[in-house]
Amino acid sequence: MGELSGVAGAAPDLETAAALLEKEWAEIQAGSAAISATIPQPIYEAINRSIDSNTKTYRYVLPTQLLAKVVNPALDCRAIQATAKLQGAFDARSVCQKVIVPFERKAENVLGGSAEPYANNPMRIPAIVPEARSAQKDKKGFDDLCRVLDFAQGNPAMAVDLLRVVLMAVFARLATVHVQYPVPNRVSQGAAIGCVYGYLKERTGGSRLQAVAVALFRAIGELYGQFPTVRSNNINAADASTGSAADLECVAANGKIVKAVEVKDRQLALLHVQVKLSALREKGITEAIFIVQGGTVPSDLAEIMALIDKEFGSGQNIYVADFMQFLENHLIVFGEDGRRKFLQFVGAELDAQNADVGHRRRWRDLLAAI
Repeated sequence: MGELSGVAGAAPDLETAAALLEKEWAEIQAGSAAISATIPQPIYEAINRSIDSNTKTYRYVLPTQLLAKVVNPALDCRAIQATAKLQGAFDARSVCQKVIVPFERKAENVLGGSAEPYANNPMRIPAIVPEARSAQKDKKGFDDLCRVLDFAQGNPAMAVDLLRVVLMAVFARLATVHVQYPVPNRVSQGAAIGCVYGYLKERTGGSRLQAVAVALFRAIGELYGQFPTVRSNNINAADASTGSAADLECVAANGKIVKAVEVKDRQLALLHVQVKLSALREKGITEAIFIVQGGTVPSDLAEIMALIDKEFGSGQNIYVADFMQFLENHLIVFGEDGRRKFLQFVGAELDAQNADVGHRRRWRDLLAAI
């Protein structure tokens, strides 16, 4: 790889990096990639843990840093920012954003579908070095990254072999992306509730709750004949930025939004209701439901109820419902066929969201346990 070398601190050529990654990936897929160096077993294990890390951002680090090192061996593969106090520091974020992210999109979002991995908190550090460990929530995962990148920096001739091991781990992960959801032929109300409870007890910033809520309202719309379409926003996008009235919009056959649904994976505050009212009025939506997991802020409860009563007088129907209780009641009415359909809709929504493979695996495993 000597012809790809550059000067210390120079950014790796992105076109060269993309072409090299494509070539190496093709060989991994064909099973023709060769590992010529002897890589210590602890490094292999650290690579595999990193590519399957619970911290999504970490999955992008080794492909990014090692690819840059292979393209330009003069770089310090531990650097994230060009201003890092390392000889050969460079801007790793641009490599990830312009090479790794497009590659991953073509590979079924195998690493988790992050739009800007290096913009997230774990990578807001100058370099992947032990001194940055205290800033990390996932300290063991960060230790794995340090271990691999320290080894690569000390053994630059082995960088391409390390990159191939990383890509092999990515390829192995890809086999798990197309998840099958084994919905049983019969589902009791208790079994369905247990499955959902087990899925939501791990808080995920609302992503799991939103997928389940979308599935529930799709089942309501289809089984009750109320609305054929449920539109769902990206959980991380503000409603105003998407032009939507709420997290979920239940749309009638004539295109009218008949229900707006806000999904809260936290306590509902008065401000949440107040902010939403203007959007509802602007779009002429008279029915709004706040589905809450976490209850209502106790000090706001009386004011929320007073606001709901006031808005009813002006033609605005606002409801607040505990999610699990709301779900339990509908699962009784759905019957067995409806409960199966609801569980199927959850898996379909997870796929539609390109949800992290960990979320999809968890739903699969809970269904298999029914």
